[in-house]
Amino acid sequence: MHHFDVETLTPGRWRNGGGTTREIASRPVGAEDFGWRASVADIDRDGPFSTFGGVDRTLTLLAGDGVLLTSPGEFERLPARAGEPFAFSGDLALSAEVSSGGCRVLNIMVRRGNWTARVERVAGRVLAPSAHAGVFYVLRGRWQTGEDGHVLAAGQGVWWDEDGLAPGEGVEVGVGVEVAPLSPDAVALWADLTPMG
Repeated sequence: MHHFDVETLTPGRWRNGGGTTREIASRPVGAEDFGWRASVADIDRDGPFSTFGGVDRTLTLLAGDGVLLTSPGEFERLPARAGEPFAFSGDLALSAEVSSGGCRVLNIMVRRGNWTARVERVAGRVLAPSAHAGVFYVLRGRWQTGEDGHVLAAGQGVWWDEDGLAPGEGVEVGVGVEVAPLSPDAVALWADLTPMG
């Protein structure tokens, strides 16, 4: 299990200058044709959205008024509120429109045919299946990891590889990672990443 704090992740500018990306994790490490990738993006201005052929994407609004993604005649989507994931094909050529204040999103990408991703908003204990990878991002409140008892606050989280824990090594048989809420206002995002084949 790997801990992260989004504010300490190194930001990199987009090629078009429209925002910055802070990478949480990418597997395999350093591979251009990643199997899965998780990052937090700050979108500052309107402009084209990068295409990723053969990749499925899930965006979740973390802060701001959202981003309107459009592909004329094919796709139009605006996140309704923070913490609501929505999935789309990375093959689409999209344009992004943001409000004057910009926004921040969690971006989960998986290589189609190799991985699948299910991103959900959670308020209760997460028991991640063994042999799955995952990313857990705290939206608000306090959470605690079962493996090391580490306490997480908003903007912090953990991620893990599919081979990080063997079956039965977690809290329950077949459970690889556990994260539990510590405060009544606790809300988080869990990306369950499943290898195929």
